[in-house]
Amino acid sequence: MPTKKAEAIWKGNLKSGKGTMKLGSGSYEGEYSFATRFGDKAGTNPEELIGAAHAGCYSMAFSNELDKAGFTPNSVETHAEVTLDAEKGGITTIKLITKGDVPKIGNDKFQEIAQAAKKGCPVSKALAGVDIELDATLTA
Repeated sequence: MPTKKAEAIWKGNLKSGKGTMKLGSGSYEGEYSFATRFGDKAGTNPEELIGAAHAGCYSMAFSNELDKAGFTPNSVETHAEVTLDAEKGGITTIKLITKGDVPKIGNDKFQEIAQAAKKGCPVSKALAGVDIELDATLTA
């Protein structure tokens, strides 16, 4: 398997410094700062990127688990909400909110496969120290 790369450069102290993060593929580069991480200033932050990675990985894992169970999804859409608790010094919760348009599946089976995908998702495994919640909705 290939090794994926990313980089970050930070200049200055924590509160007034700033930096950039860049994906090795070149498909994304963005600025970040204390204000983009802990406030409302425009820009990205590590938690937002973790959320995007987790949502993407989970959608792929869920699609794969559905396919292995004999169900072909029309679509799987996942949003991630990453909670950073500055007082506790870390990410405390990631909530995955997913909607699946999956023909010919009952809700109980859909929920069972959704939970299995959460457990088997490589990013979920990498973030095992974080409380990962799942809200899965069958749309078709």
